[in-house]
Amino acid sequence: MTLDDAIRLTEILLGFAFVQQSLEHLVANYAERLLFSARLLLAVLLIIGFQTVWTSALLLLLGLLMLLRFQGPYNGGADRMGLLILSCLCLVAIAPTQQWKEVAFGYLAVQLVLSYFISGWVKLVNKDWRNGRALRDVFQFSAYPVSESLRRWVAYPRLLLLMSWAVILFELLFPLALLSTIGLLIVLVVAAVFHFANACLFGLNRFFWIWIAAYPSILWFQQRFVIIALSH
Repeated sequence: MTLDDAIRLTEILLGFAFVQQSLEHLVANYAERLLFSARLLLAVLLIIGFQTVWTSALLLLLGLLMLLRFQGPYNGGADRMGLLILSCLCLVAIAPTQQWKEVAFGYLAVQLVLSYFISGWVKLVNKDWRNGRALRDVFQFSAYPVSESLRRWVAYPRLLLLMSWAVILFELLFPLALLSTIGLLIVLVVAAVFHFANACLFGLNRFFWIWIAAYPSILWFQQRFVIIALSH
């Protein structure tokens, strides 16, 4: 995957993520509808490839205005990832040389890898995650729309313990996927399925598209990583 192809694919996927997020706010108060209607329009323009540099810059500016409006990233990690992707796209656009474009886009890939690894490390040092209690609490007490059949999983502590460690190990070992193109593809598919399951089970739908939008950067970065490694 070339750098230009990865950037364009990132723009398209990010546009879809913003469309999905914006549609949720079109039934809110007037000021909020106005804000997200503008974001919806810009997201569509980003998808079709209309003046992507200016569109990304306006989306970034709109994202900063939303930080003021909601007094921070009201949707947590998904909003922060969206701003990170937009920032990297804008940096790529203004980079004076091809090398600096690669540095800016590669930074997004590195941050994506760290997002999984750090998440795994935080879980590892958390006793409740190591003994499975954190996952039991998610199913038993979560305010998200978990079905009653899934809540019954709390009766199987060994299964939840196994699931807890599966998530921890997957996230901690995520950086190793950079060593193999096929391995990376498999890992990204697994990660996408994980985010999709969280969207279906717990209502964390924003994380699915926004993290997927960053995947082209790591696919491109892995190819560059292998080329650099072989050249040395």
